[in-house]
Amino acid sequence: MQDFSEFVKGITSGYTPVIGEGYKKEDFAYIDLSANNPELLKLEVASSEAFSVFISEFLKNKQAKAAYGGYNELRTLYNRSELFNNAEANRNIHIGLDIWAPAFVDILSPLEGKIHSFRDNDKFGDYGPTLILEHSIDGREFFTLYGHLTRGSLKGPREGEPVNAGEKIGELGDFEENGDYAPHLHFQVIEDLKGNTGDFPGVIKKEDLDDYLKNCPDPNLLLKI
Repeated sequence: MQDFSEFVKGITSGYTPVIGEGYKKEDFAYIDLSANNPELLKLEVASSEAFSVFISEFLKNKQAKAAYGGYNELRTLYNRSELFNNAEANRNIHIGLDIWAPAFVDILSPLEGKIHSFRDNDKFGDYGPTLILEHSIDGREFFTLYGHLTRGSLKGPREGEPVNAGEKIGELGDFEENGDYAPHLHFQVIEDLKGNTGDFPGVIKKEDLDDYLKNCPDPNLLLKI
């Protein structure tokens, strides 16, 4: 069987939007939020409001409407939450793609599929409202996850409901409801959900990295931002 990352790369031929309101490829700027970014040392990462200001200034300086990045990125910003920073977890490697944009922007499905599951993962530092779609292309099934939505995004969907490519599936949540983050979409491509519903790890331990990178390839192989 074809390698999953190569399969994902071959699904789309060019930029494929996952946020609406007319965003084009040239509207995005890549942002580095890794532990190697010295700018983050000056920032109070525990404050979602301070982080929102940081993102806004970044976009202004780059003359961009949205920022993207974060796949396979070692981050220190998760140290603020016991969800990631404890003796059992110690998770700090991000394996989704983050898209930083204003709250309440429309979130779109990049592909045809159906609603698999949804949940409000409401712990501090978690995804907040989360939606998972199931897709089948050329007989191969896989999933896409959308985290940090508004709670209103979970009021309409029904499990098994079909979704068209480009269809609005939710809105980007603000920090009051998205797990306490500056507004952004966590987008993840997953081959095997391993029995999970409405949730799937998006930040993992170094010891688990190889397995997760195979199961969750770079989402930008699909979106091509």
